[in-house]
Formats: sequence, structure tokens, C-alpha cells
Amino acid sequence: MSPPLFSLPEARTKLTNASREAVLSKNVKHLVNVFSHIPGSENEKKFTLDQVFRAVLEEEIINQVSCDDYLAIISLAISGVTEGGICTATTPFVLLGDVLDCLPLDKCDHIFTFIEKNVGTWKSNTFYSAGKNYLLRMCNDLLRRLSKSQNTVFCGRIQLFLARLFPLSEKSGLNLQSQFNLENVTVFNVNEQESTLGQKQVEDKDDGMEIEEGEMGDDDAPTNSSIPIDYNLYRKFWSLQDYFRNPVQCYDKSSWKVFLKFSEEVLTVFKSYKLDDTQASQKKIEQLKAEGEHVYFAKFLTSEKLMDLQLSDSNFRRHILLQYLILFQYLKGQVKFKSSNYVLLDEQSLWIEDTTKLVHQLLCETPSVGDKFSKMVEHILNSEENWNAWKNEGCPSFVKERPAEPKPVKLPRKRPAPEDFLGKGPNKKVLMGNEELTRLWNLCPDNIEACKLESREFMPTLEQFFEEAIEQADPENMVENEYKVVNNSNYGWRALRLLARRSPHFFQPTNQQYKSLPEYLENMVIKLAKELPPPSEEIKTGEDDDDEDNESLLKENNESPDVQQQKIVTGELIESFANKLGEHWKILAPFLEMKELDIKGIESDSEDVKMRAKLLLIAWQDREGAHATAENLIAALNSACLTELAENLTNDAENGT
Repeated sequence: MSPPLFSLPEARTKLTNASREAVLSKNVKHLVNVFSHIPGSENEKKFTLDQVFRAVLEEEIINQVSCDDYLAIISLAISGVTEGGICTATTPFVLLGDVLDCLPLDKCDHIFTFIEKNVGTWKSNTFYSAGKNYLLRMCNDLLRRLSKSQNTVFCGRIQLFLARLFPLSEKSGLNLQSQFNLENVTVFNVNEQESTLGQKQVEDKDDGMEIEEGEMGDDDAPTNSSIPIDYNLYRKFWSLQDYFRNPVQCYDKSSWKVFLKFSEEVLTVFKSYKLDDTQASQKKIEQLKAEGEHVYFAKFLTSEKLMDLQLSDSNFRRHILLQYLILFQYLKGQVKFKSSNYVLLDEQSLWIEDTTKLVHQLLCETPSVGDKFSKMVEHILNSEENWNAWKNEGCPSFVKERPAEPKPVKLPRKRPAPEDFLGKGPNKKVLMGNEELTRLWNLCPDNIEACKLESREFMPTLEQFFEEAIEQADPENMVENEYKVVNNSNYGWRALRLLARRSPHFFQPTNQQYKSLPEYLENMVIKLAKELPPPSEEIKTGEDDDDEDNESLLKENNESPDVQQQKIVTGELIESFANKLGEHWKILAPFLEMKELDIKGIESDSEDVKMRAKLLLIAWQDREGAHATAENLIAALNSACLTELAENLTNDAENGT
């Protein structure tokens, strides 16, 4: 007779009691024993035990026991997964999430220490796939709760843990598009009327002034301080942080001039205000070491009263100089997602090279161990170049799989071929085993020479192959699209091979985007129709040409080739006219018969209006070919009511520019 089955509440009660005993004894064997004697399927029992763990942990949290008791329950769940297989692999992560959500930040620090120590467990095959998303979510929730300025060390520990947990090639944490933290804004006093710097210099002359707590006295002030700190220097100094936060501003001409002016003044202050007397700062550092304190500020303190102290602090000066080197590395470096418009001028590159040398010199002169610090920074920035190159290549994996060694294959021994088969017989014929095959094979003794015969040239000319397609492209023939040969896949395949061998249009760059092969072939047929037949036999491509256009076309054909060549729009004319066209390019685009899809493609290729105008003119020139003349472009400008630009283009065309 089979034993009676336990009901689900009874099984839950037994598992709850067993888990409590296991937690107290810190032994999972008793829990495994109870789990094995409870009837039911494995999945049902696992899910029941998962709920039991959460219920027991909830009671402990309500009773506000110590963090060690919470960690004992979580450790028991880990042992239940690895040793007994009695609960699911996600249970420890669910328990950790419950604890971190319910505890204050000071106790979360203790729980996170446990998470850090078990990083090897989380990376094992048992837990990694099941818990990586849980851990990432927990870390992000903690970072949202923490203050970046007050809990800086804790935030750094979380970032280091994620770096140890996930592989190096995990793209979710690589900042592939090189985006900047634009939210890191440095706030300072921008109102000169509220500044106290001008008043301070007057008050310092009063001999009876009392020194407040936290300010520098005469004994603590640097003996070589001879630079007046006014509001102008204060404003320029802290304004540079906006450029360090968003280096893209340096590619703008006006912003670059401001950055250049402010930087030269600040670096001049650093150069003339050297930290030779370091006795006071060294005494302060030794005092902090003796007291065991660690002083670190995640954000700059921008109070005007601290300006003289900051200029006297070697660590603060190193922060600023290091920011310059990081900025210069980005401006000079090759970044995959950097816009094509972000290019330095020659004078900018020269200034950056000279300033980089000056910054390294100032780092070497900054006490203490300035030479060592400068070399260390240079080494770190060189390593950063390797990481940038790795990101530009798409972050390939560093793990190279060993190729499998091929097994040696024993080739069967071949019999020697008979002399008649090799053509070494009395009649010098190669016998193929069939009379007709033998005749065909021996038509030409040398097969290589036979392949070079002119009779084997089967490639047709462009006129012969596209004759039918050109006739069907003529609107007067009224051929429907579904009956055109360009829609035949076999015809399209052969047409591409022929164009690649005989047509120069196949390799010309173009900005036009085609949705299908028939659309591309129809466009190529229209181009070929304008070039292959004589002018009297040119087909119409759907354009309504009035009498005035026909007269101008006949006049153009009667002119000499030199005159016609001068009227074709050149690359130099496009380059100069694109700068004048600028933001009016989108008005002109419909009158150049550009499709809406082509206009959107130009907008997505570049954000600069001058570059968009250039791309529009290049696309029009590529489509029109020999008909891309200055006269046609002037007519389009007049139609678009851009008469002033049309007059400028007329003058440029007459001057030959």
C-alpha cells in the first residue's frame, strides 16, 4: 500500500521548518533529505522551496535581524542550487534583490560586499546565464539610489563589480558611439555683480581683519603668490569645464576662439604660478595620513573663496591639466562615430601639439614626483588609443578559437592512365570513350588556344542587348511595367554582368537609393538611351520639353565640343556654388526632379547644410550625365524663384569658375 500523499500546505510547512533548521545549523543536508522525501514532481517542489526561502527571508527582514542572518539564508539557497539541486538557479538573486530593496544604504554596503566576494560563483556556468540580468538590475537600482558626489566610492565599487562580472566584449557597457556625459554640468557664479573677489582684495588690506575658520592665514599662504585672482580669471577658469564636458564644441570656429583665449590665459597662470614651496601642503598630507582620513571630492568646488587655495593645490592642478590631455586626445583621435564634419584645421592641430608639450612640462614641474606622474599619464593615454582602435573595429573578441586539426586522409593509389587516353598513341588523339566526344575534344589540340579564339566571343554589345529595353522605356510605345524585360530576373542578372564589363556608369558613385533591381535597370536604360543612339533617334524619357528647350538643345549640338565642355557643370563649380546654395538646397531639390526618398537620404548623410547642397548637386550631375549643364541648373533655380542664386551661377559660369 502506497504512503499517503502530502498536500501542498503540508509540504510547504515541512520545507519551511526544514529550512529554518538548516539556517540555524548552516547545513543543507537536512533540507535535501526533507526535499527528497516529500512526494511530487521536481519542479513543483523547487517552486515551493523558492517561495519558502522568500517567506523565511521576509520574516527575518520584518524582525530586523542582522545582515549576517540574511546572508546565511542566501548562502543556504546557493548551496541548495550547487549541492542538492533543490531550488532554481534564480533563487539567490531574487533573495538578494529583496534584501537590497528593503535595507538602507549603510546596510546595503555590507550586502554588496558579499556580492563582490562571490563574483566567481556568479560567473560559473550554473548561475551566470540565470542571474546576470538580475545582478545588472540590482546594480542599476543601487546606482540610482546613491549620490555620485557623496557615495562616490560605493558607486565605483559597483562599476568595478560589473566590469569583473561581464566579459570584456559585452557591448552593453562599452559606450560604442562615444557619447559624452552632458549632464555633468559644473555650476559657478556667472553674475559679476554678486562676486566677492573684488571686495576681498580691499578687505585684505585691513590689518585688523580676523581670519575665519577654513581660510588661509599669512603663514599658510604660498610665499610666491603674485597673481591677482579677480572675477575675470574665475569666470574663464570654470568656463573651460563646459568644453571638457562636451569636446565637440571645439570644432565650431567661434567656440574654438573662446576656448583658445581662455586656455592661453589659464595656462599662463599655471606657468607663472609654480608650486615651489610645498612645505605647507606636505605637512597637511602627513597630518591626514596620520589621522587615517581619505579626502576626495567627486565634483569641483567652485566657491570664489577657494580659488586661491585651489591654485595652490598640486592635486587640483593635475586634475585640470589631465583634462586638457584627454580633450586633445579626442580631438586628434580617429573615432568611428565622429561626424565627417569634425575635422581640425592645420593651425588647430599645431596649437594642440604645442600645448600638449606645455601641459606635460607643467605636470613634470608640479610637486611631488611630477616626472613620474607625467610618464604614467602618457602611458595611460597610449593604452587608451589601443582601446579606441578596438572599438572602431567593432570590438572583436580577444579569445581566438584554436582551429581543429584536420585528420590525415589517405588518398587511394591511382592507376596510370593509358597512352591513348593521354593522346600519346599512334594517331595522337585523346580517346574520351565516345565517338562524338572524342571528335569534339580533338577539334583543337591546344585547349588554351581554343578558348582565345574570336569565335568564342559571346558577349553582345550594349546596343544589341538593351535595344528591346530602350524601346520599351519610350513612353510613346505604351508598354506596361509588368511586360518590360527589366522585370525579368534572368534578364537582370545578365544585364548586370554586361554593364560591369562594358558600361562606365556601373562603377560611378551615386547617392540614389534603389528599392529593386528593375528600378535600377530602368534608370540605367534611360542613361544609355541618351548616349547610344544618334540625336535624331533619342527616345523620350517622360520629360515634357517645350519648344524653347528644343531650340537650346539644337543650338548646343551645333556648337563645338570645346564650347559644350565648358557648359557642363564641373566639380569646382559645384564646390563653390554649394556654399552659396546652403539652406536653400531643399527648395531646389523638387525642381531638379529629386524624389522624396533621395531627399531623406541626403538629410540622413550629413547635418551640414552646405554638405547637403553639395550632395544634391552631385546626385543631380550623376543622374543627368552630359545634360548636367549650367543652363539647366540656372533654369531650375529660376523655376524655384531663386533668381539671385541663378544670377550668381551665371556669372560664375561665364568667368569659368
